[in-house]
This record gives sequence, C-alpha cells and structure tokens, in this order.
Amino acid sequence: MPETAGVLARYIEGMLGSPLPVRLRTWDGSESGPAGGPVLVLRTPRAVRRLLWQPDELGLARAWVAGELTVEGDLYTFLDRLSGALWESEEQQDDRPSPLTRLTAAVQGVMAGNPAALLRLLGGLPLPLPNPPEETGRRRGRAHTKGRDRTAVSHHYDVGNDFYRLVLGPSFVYSCAYWPQYTLHARGLDRPTPPTLEQAQHDKLDLVCRKLGLRPGQRLLDVGCGWGSMAMHAAAAYGVRVTGVTISVEQAELARKRVAEAGLGDLVEIRVQDYRDVTDGPYDAISSIGMAEHVGAEAYRTYAARLHGLLRPGGRLLNHQIARRPRRVEESYRLNGFIDRYVFPDGELSPVGSTVSLLEEAGFEVRDVEALREHYALTLRAWVTNLERDWAEAVRLVGAGRARVWRLYMAASAVGFERNNLGVNQVLAVRTAPSGGSGMPLVARVPVTVEG
Repeated sequence: MPETAGVLARYIEGMLGSPLPVRLRTWDGSESGPAGGPVLVLRTPRAVRRLLWQPDELGLARAWVAGELTVEGDLYTFLDRLSGALWESEEQQDDRPSPLTRLTAAVQGVMAGNPAALLRLLGGLPLPLPNPPEETGRRRGRAHTKGRDRTAVSHHYDVGNDFYRLVLGPSFVYSCAYWPQYTLHARGLDRPTPPTLEQAQHDKLDLVCRKLGLRPGQRLLDVGCGWGSMAMHAAAAYGVRVTGVTISVEQAELARKRVAEAGLGDLVEIRVQDYRDVTDGPYDAISSIGMAEHVGAEAYRTYAARLHGLLRPGGRLLNHQIARRPRRVEESYRLNGFIDRYVFPDGELSPVGSTVSLLEEAGFEVRDVEALREHYALTLRAWVTNLERDWAEAVRLVGAGRARVWRLYMAASAVGFERNNLGVNQVLAVRTAPSGGSGMPLVARVPVTVEG
C-alpha cells in the first residue's frame, strides 16, 4: 500500500482541483506536499473519516476541535494558504461537481477499487463519528425570533466572563479596535511599535463617541452593550446618560458590577432586554457595535426601523458591523459551517452596500462610511496572542475543545480580513428633521492619506 500521506494528498488534490497547498504528515510518519512552511498533522485516521463525511471547512474544524489534527508552524500562514486554495476551488465550482462528488471520485481512483486498502486507511468502516463537543444542536423554529436569538447569544457569550477577560484583556471590548498610530501603505501595514490593545480599544470607543457628537446630558442607547465598556466610556468621558441593552445574562451581570465599581451608576443603566423591546425613546444617539451581525438579513428592516424610531430628529446612529464581499444574489448570507455551528449560531453577514441601503430605506440619511478592515486583523491577532499566552488557563476555564474553537476562529478571521474576504465598517447615519436638517457638520472627518 502507498504511504498514507501520499494517498491522502492525491485525493485532497482531487477534491481541491489544485496541488496540495501545505505539507501533510499522517499518523504513520509519512509526509507529502510542498516542503517548507507549516505542516498539517493528521494524528489519527478519525480525521480522515471526518473529512470523508464533511469535505469542507466544517470537517476540518471538527477534526481540529477533537484534537485529531493540528498544525506545526505558523497557523496564520497555514490558514492563508488553505484559504487561497479553497477560494480558487470555490471560484471554479460553477461548472464542476460538488466537493463531495469530487472527493468520492478521487478516493475511488486512488484506491483502484480496493476496499481493503480504504478500510486500512480509515482504521475501519468509514462510518460517521459523533461531533466533538461545543457544537450547537438542532435549532428549532424560525431564525431570529427573540427566543432563538437568546439561545444563540447564550451559546457564544455565556461561556464564562473569566475566559473573555483572558482573551479580550482588561478593556473587555469584543469588537474591532482602532489603531490610528499605524500608517496604511498601498503595499500593506507599516507596523511601528504598536500601542497596547487596551489603548486601541479606548481609541475605538472614543472614535464612536466623537462621531456621535455626544455632549453632557444627552441620552445614548447602546444596543448589544456587551460588558458595558462603551456605556462606561461615554458616561465617564462625555457625561451622557446611557442605557445599555444585551440579551446575555452573564454579560449584564458583569457590566452592572463594572458600572458600580466605576461609580457610574447614576449615569449608566444595563438591561437584559432585546432591542425590539426598547420603547423609552427618543434618544439623542444610538451605538450598535458588533451587534448587527446577529440580526440576520430577514430581520434587518425591523432592526433599522426600530433604531430609527428610537431616535429624536437630528439623532445619530453609529452602526459598526462586519461585512462580507458581494456574491451572487441567490447565495445565502449565512456564515460558514464551522462558525455557524461552533461560534455564532444564526449569524449572517451582508455586504456594506446592503446595510447602507436598508438603513436609508428605514429613513436614515447615511453621512459617512469608514472601513476598518485592517484594524480588525490587528485586533484578532492581539486576541490570539492573549489566548496562546494563557493557553493552560483558557483550557482550565472552558475546556480544550472550546479553547481550540476560539483559536481557530480568531486566527481564521484575521486571515479573512487580511485577504479582503471580510470587511468591517462604521456607518454613521442621522434621522433628519422633517425640514431636512441634519445637525451634522459639513465635513464629518479628515480624509485618510494613503502613502505609496
């Protein structure tokens, strides 16, 4: 029988329709693929069985979460090469068989009709394996009902505040930071000595407050308030009265504690409340930072209309939201299988153009759109560094499987932003007065200078 790595390399190449992008090592010590760079290590035949039943990123992720495969060398380089190969494969699928059909044909060709060889390779009958832990189960009912959204949010956020403190750092901000000290070049990012993650998150919160034009005595609604960092910054630095809403019980508990410890209880109220149930407008401003990804395309009109109705005329909305690149209209806005099953159940990403159109359809005037794509790549790399630095503690807090989920999801997301497969944008919009007045300055911000 040929060496295991060589056999697997041949049918993986058949599935991708291109050469193996990284080196492969299997449980018998055999290797195949390009030398140099990271190595994908399959520790057990169980990893192959997962790929046979789910020949895409979900199959790979399940084997990763179960500890059946790992990567030696730089994880980001591995994910970048894999992403490039999968992207090229996806681009060619219009007139090609499905990945499963191609994989099956490749296996059959390699084994030349020898079932005994296939059984030896897989370590037994190629039956499906139980999914590793932390994967969401079957979801009932329509997506984005209030009950189902509570369940989805709980799966992601109610995993322990100590774990989030470890990953996010003391800022407790779970969204793209802002790194204005970096210079953006046409050829990439020039990276001088960076500010701390905490400083970059402070700068992001302050950027939001300045775009909203906050002044003492105003009312701010922070939708999806997380652990209260935006609410606390707006109250402490700008003297506004803030209502923060979240549907995560654990987030709310810690947010209230942090507000009390900061002595901001007279300015900040944290509620466990769905944004659809907020009725105590009008507000002078609304911030929605990293929350709209949970809303879903079908419910986005409701979201936009609700926020518009909660603002006074002249009130501003800052909508900070991850975006995906436009695809064919008929394709789903759902996240990929791994992230939907393990990270953000029912999450959906839309192109920024769709977001702007739906906000305007709800009555907003969009005044400014700022892309922060590279900023999120830097943020995610900082979070991964935090997780890897305190890996043993992370495993103690949430278990090895969930810690692996987070390392893979954050590293893969960083690569997604770096490759321009994902974007993130701050959309500043205003509810204009009946007369058409916006109360906005003629120039919203200073243009970015891109150096060659």
